[in-house]
Parts: sequence; C-alpha cells; structure tokens
Amino acid sequence: MRSPGNLLISITAFAALVSGCGDVTSSAPIQPSAAAATTTPSGEPSIAAPSSAPPTGAASATVAPTSVGELTLVAREWDVPAGSHPHDVAPAPDGGVWYTGQLVATLGHLDPATGAIHEVRLGSGSAPHGVITGPDGNAWITDGGLNAIVRVDAGSDEVTVFRLPSAFPDANLNTAVFDGDGILWFTGQNGMYGRLDPASGDMDAWEAPEGRGPYGITATPDGDIWYASLAGSHIARVDPATGEATVVEPPTPNQGARRVWTDTGGRIWVSEWDAGQVSVHDPASGTWEQWPLPGVRPQAYAVYVDERDIVWLTDFEANAIVRFDPSTEAFTSIELPTEDARVRQLLGRPGEVWGAESATDKLVLITEE
Repeated sequence: MRSPGNLLISITAFAALVSGCGDVTSSAPIQPSAAAATTTPSGEPSIAAPSSAPPTGAASATVAPTSVGELTLVAREWDVPAGSHPHDVAPAPDGGVWYTGQLVATLGHLDPATGAIHEVRLGSGSAPHGVITGPDGNAWITDGGLNAIVRVDAGSDEVTVFRLPSAFPDANLNTAVFDGDGILWFTGQNGMYGRLDPASGDMDAWEAPEGRGPYGITATPDGDIWYASLAGSHIARVDPATGEATVVEPPTPNQGARRVWTDTGGRIWVSEWDAGQVSVHDPASGTWEQWPLPGVRPQAYAVYVDERDIVWLTDFEANAIVRFDPSTEAFTSIELPTEDARVRQLLGRPGEVWGAESATDKLVLITEE
C-alpha cells in the first residue's frame, strides 16, 4: 500500500434552488409513503417493498425465467422516455424507482405497478450520473454537468444544489454513498473525492492519491469509506475522520476496478472491468479472492451486494445480469430481454434488484420467485 498525498480543501457549500427545476413533464408529484427507511451495510437506504408480490403491471418485456436450484429468476423491463439514457437507479420510499436521465437533465421516477413516469427537471447544463436515496427519504444525485451534488425533495420536487469547491471545477462526478452518520461521500473521475454534511451544507474535497479514476464508492458497517479507481486500477480506503485515502492494490494488475460494494461482514466486493472478474478484499486479514465471470471476454461493470450477501453484477459482453453466490462460488447469468442494454449500475431492496439500461431507455428488475 502507498500512502496518499492529499490536498484538503474545505468550504461551506451554498445551497441554491435552480430556476424552474420543479417543473414536471408527466404524472402527478411523487408522494412518499409511510414505508420505513433503514440503512444497509453500504450506507444506502433500503426501503421495504410495499408488497411481497413483484411489480408486473406495466412491464414492457419479460424474459424467460432462469432457474437456480429451487429459485426462478425473472427479468422484467419498463420503458422510460426516449433519449433519457438512464444511468443509475435507486429504489424510492414509495415503492417506485428513481433514475437519472443523463442526457435530458432530469430525475425520473417510475411506478412499476402502472408504468407511470414522473420527471423533475434539474436545470440548464445538468448531466446527472448517480442517484441514491438518503436517510431523509429524498433523492441525492451526483451531477457532472452542474459539478454539484443535487437533492430532490421526494414530496415537493424542490431541487437544492450543493456546488463543489472552485478548486475542482470539472470533477466529473460519479457515485455517492451515505455513511452511518448521515454524511454523503462522493467520487469524481478526474481525480477527487469528497464529503457533504447535508445538515450544515459543509463540503470537504480532496485530491485522489493517484490522480484520475475514482468511480464507485461504498460505506462499510464499521463506517469506513472505500472507493474504486477505474483509471488507477486500485481501491482505496478513506478515513472518515481525516479524509485521508490509502491505496490498496488488487492482485490482478490493470484490472480496471470500476465499482465497489460492501457485504454485511465489511468485505469489499469489486467489479473489475478490464479483467472481466469479480474480486473481494477482506480489510481485516488483508486477503483477496477473485473469480472470472462466465463466458467469453466478460466485462464486469456494476456490482451490488444484497441483504443476504448475494453478489450481483452486470456483464456488457453477455448482455446479462449475473448472480454470484459466495457460499457455493456459483454464477448464474440472467439474459436481458433487450439486446445491447448496457446496464451501468445496480441497486435494490429486499427481493428486488434494479438496473438502468442506458442504451435502450429502459429500467430492468430481477426478482427471485
């Protein structure tokens, strides 16, 4: 491991409402339900599904089921407005799903039961990348176009913008995660990472120890922050108290660590884009394990670990979502209904795994039935 050479820049971020950001292009305003939010080991809220039955009301396509022992895996798709290029998804408190319309500067909300879409405009120049649900039940967005963290109120559609420090004018914001203390941590591919205190608006930002690359990010049950560096082919642990990042090198050189997710034991799972494999790092022992994805020339983009520690990945080459059970080391590939879907991110809640099909303007749901 190499020690970092970080530059700390601390500011108090100003929160400004974007003119016209509450405009709605379809459907009625999002109304949060009384579903209770809890925090997963990754620090991202998990909202109990409103029903044990999978939402099937308006799926535009369903693929033939895939069997895993006694389980049946089903993939269903929902259309979003053409040209949206949905990048990331996040289960919403009302049982719906938020997604970022990266090419149309919107936060979208899908009601899976009806297929209804509701959109909130984020403002001129917006290019939203990631979205997660915060402990407050609102949507939190990393917006590369605005070079800002954006909050959208789930009830009123009010948009609040927290701009990055002037020292990072083009961070190329990527992904965010909440820690157990309600602090938002985020990455920028142009060589930075940072944190925002939503209560005060205070923001800190640091230069990444090896420059360009910070991409996926996760928070462990113990409160540590880890990010993956795609360009740097490493992962890094961030000390939440000091913000200092320490690089940890995976055993496979030039593997292209893209996204990371913690399991309930605090192990760090990594999707390795260039190596076509999934790996796991145990910070307690310093050990690594890795497994190539099935098929020819796999491209592992997203990784998500559910509440049972089942690992889910996306494979661009196979046009599939891949289920990996660490207890048996068994992979199962679920074919996507639409060709060349390019699912860039996964997130879920108990019983549901959601992804955004960036190339087909669809959202996809995987359920076990």
